[in-house]
Parts: sequence; structure tokens; C-alpha cells
Amino acid sequence: MTLKRRREGPSAGFRPSIDPSSAAPLPRQLYLLLRNAIAEGRLTTGQRLPSTRLASTEWKISRGVIAEAYEILIAEGFAIARQGSGTYVASSIPDGAARIDQLGGKGAHPIRRSVSAAATAILTRGPSLEPQKALPFVTGRIAHDERTARLLNRIAARHMNYAFEGYGDTQGEKALRAAISAHLAVSRGVRCTAEQVFITAGTQQALDLAFRVLMTPGDTAVVEDPCYPPARQCLALNGINVVGLPVDRDGIDTERLIAGAMPPPSAFYVTPSNQYPVGAVLSLSRRLGLLAYAEENDCWIVEDDYDSEFRYQGHPIASLHGLDKANRVLYTGTFSKALLPSLRIGYLVVPADLVDAFRAVRPAVDRCPPTFQQRVIADFLEEGYFPAHLRRLRERLRASRDMLAGYLIERMAEHIQVLLPDQGINLTAKSTGSWSSDSAVSSAALKRGVVVMPLSRMNVISTDRSRLLLGFSALSEQEADTGTRLLAEVFRCKEFVDN
Repeated sequence: MTLKRRREGPSAGFRPSIDPSSAAPLPRQLYLLLRNAIAEGRLTTGQRLPSTRLASTEWKISRGVIAEAYEILIAEGFAIARQGSGTYVASSIPDGAARIDQLGGKGAHPIRRSVSAAATAILTRGPSLEPQKALPFVTGRIAHDERTARLLNRIAARHMNYAFEGYGDTQGEKALRAAISAHLAVSRGVRCTAEQVFITAGTQQALDLAFRVLMTPGDTAVVEDPCYPPARQCLALNGINVVGLPVDRDGIDTERLIAGAMPPPSAFYVTPSNQYPVGAVLSLSRRLGLLAYAEENDCWIVEDDYDSEFRYQGHPIASLHGLDKANRVLYTGTFSKALLPSLRIGYLVVPADLVDAFRAVRPAVDRCPPTFQQRVIADFLEEGYFPAHLRRLRERLRASRDMLAGYLIERMAEHIQVLLPDQGINLTAKSTGSWSSDSAVSSAALKRGVVVMPLSRMNVISTDRSRLLLGFSALSEQEADTGTRLLAEVFRCKEFVDN
């Protein structure tokens, strides 16, 4: 008996160029190559594609990868499967089909695309936040505590079997909100109930939620100058105009407000307990003046108390929220610095009469916070581990602060004046006059593997370019020694050009 030999179609000559080193999965690479060949007419309508067995032999690709690529082509209408016959290029290509780059980059004929004015403004101010390398003086690093790590792992094991649960409470787990309310009452003088607390994905989401609910695009917010950049970006994305007030040793200067030199804003964004990035503490007289102004002019105050747990001298400073008698202050904090950034747990305390508004808006931003992390932190707080953890962490941070300050003074007193903070995990160094561009110093230091942040990038209207920010959390003695030697070489060798 003579067997009929199935004739190969023109598509048998197609040879895809697969890149094994690419991050793109092999099925997607093959699918894109086939799709582009169809869109360009190199594989014409009605042509039979090679069988997976033949293609595997010719293309040196597994049959499973080929079958998956074919399935995607069929699902998107670029190919059809005929029972017992094979896979064929569709007789009509889907409307709008065009060649796309293999890795999703720009094609030969890029389409003009636009983004919002706010996004464009943020892009022009500098790159977005990215994971920081563990270089000396990077801000925001977390000091590892072995005892706390063991406790968190043990608590986490209790809550692993939660997969069959549905969505959680819009505001967050009641147990965590109650634990936070109790902690804030003792440590920060914040007067609130669990019903006023919203659990958020860190401080940033808390700020975004507050600005969305309190303000309308076109409103004005007053911020400190210099100001925490992500807070300004959040305001911009919500269409809010930003006005900066200068910061001195007593915090944000409220004299212009009291003198009536500017119209009342809709809201203030402030970091009164440890101004970021300068490190000033808002004086009691200015706190009371700001609260009185907000009450008289119907303004909101968003208080960012991002690292209030780390105070090294004296008693903790009273929060604005604790002094507020008119319910004008919304208070936000985070566990990112005190525990782990990767937990993504922060909180926002709102006035009781605004709870309904926040509950209505919250699902549009984020339906509910993650249950697992909340339960772990709730148990950690309820079982009394947090105070001891903070005591250990404060002592380590105090030692790191003093060590870094000592090295800086010893090796660079000619070039910088160290401003020793009473609170927080960063310190500021100010020029003695030997240099005048913090961004130039920062760029030169980075080339040597040292991160010092120029405060001028955080200016609102200020022209001060004489200050640098250095982080000391999780700083080892070796890093401090090596990092300050490298930074001293930058100043000594004049490896920067003031501009």
C-alpha cells in the first residue's frame, strides 16, 4: 500500500529567531514572531502552519512551547485549528492587527502617546523611586533584629491558613485598628477609637486617600519647604496646587499665615515631629498657632508622623493630633521604619464625622488591605512585643547616629557641619562654605559608591543648595568607616564641579 505524503506548505520555510537569554517566556516570543509574520504578510491567510512535531524538529523548540504559542494565535483570531488537519493562518486577520516588537518595545512606527500634565511634571522632576542598593548612607534601610524576626515568623505561622476567606473590612482588621489606637494613645497622645483608623499600604496610600477625600482639583495645599517629594507628587496627581513655606530650626514658618500674607489653603501637609528632610521639630507655639489658624479658616491638617518612635533625647513631642480640639487634624503613621517596609502597613486616623466619606472612597482606591500582614502585626502589638522591640531598635539607631556623626566630624569638619538629630534615622550635613552645589557633591559621591542625598531636589521655592541627607539606619561600622573615607576623598580631591 502506498502512503500519501502530506505536502508541506510555504510556512515550512519560516524560521523563528528565539532568544533563550531574553526575560520574555519562550511561548510569548514565538507567538509574537508568528503574529508579526502574519501581520506583515510573510505568512499568508489560509497557509497551514507546521505541525508541532515538524516545527519542533526544524525550529529546535519543544512541542509544548509551540503548542502554547499556537493556542494564543488561535485565541486572538490569527489562526484557526481544523480537526484532524492542523493549524492554519486565519482567512481574515483581526481588525487593527499590526506588527509589535518582540519584547513589547517601540515598533518601527511608534504611536504618539500622551500622559497627564501631572505625570509629565513628575517625570521632569526626576526618576521614580526604585529599590535602593545597600550602599553607605542610603536612607530608609531597616536594621534587622533577630529576636523580632523570630517572633514575627512564629506569629506568621498561625495565620497562614486563611486562603478560603473573602475580602476583608474596607478599613482593615478590627484587631489591628484597636491595637494601633491603644498604641497611639500611650505613645503619641492621639485620641481616637478603632472606628476612626484606616489601615493603608504605607504612608503614601494614606496621604493619597486623605487628599482625595478632603480636596478638589484646583484647591491649594501648603507644604513645608523643602518637602518630602512623594507627598508633593501625590498632591500633583490629585490636581492640587502646592505652596511652600520655609522651614527653620523651629519647623515650618507660620508667620506669613498669621500675618495674612497669603489666602487660606484647603489643607496643610506637615511633618511636625521630625521635619523631612531637615529634621527640625515644630515648636509648641507654632503648633498651637497652626491649629488655631486651621480652626479659624476651615483648613485641614494632614500630619505625617512617619518615624515618631525613634526619639533619642528627652520626652516624645506631642503630636498635633493630640493638641487638636477642633478635629481639623488627620494623622498618619507607618510600620515601614519600625518593622518592615515589605509589610506595606500604614494607618490613617480621621475625624469621626468623616469616617463614612472615607469608607465610601476607600474601595475605589483599594478594596481592602491585606489580611495576613494585618493579623501578624496585630498579634505582635497585642502580645506586648512592640515596646521592647522599639527600645532595642532605638539603642542601635542612637549608636549608629553617633558613630556616623563622629566619623563625619573627624574627617570632614572643614567641609560640612553635622546637624545631629534628636529623632529619626537620617542626619543632615550643611556646607561650611567650601562647596555650593549639593547635587554636584551627590553625583561625585555616587561614582565612588556612596549615597548622599541633595536636599535641593526637595525644594519647593527655596534656592538653598548647601545641604546633604545621610541615612544611618542599618549602618555597620565598616560601612560608616569606608563610606566616610570615600566621601572625604570627594571633598579633598574636589571630585565635583559646582553648578
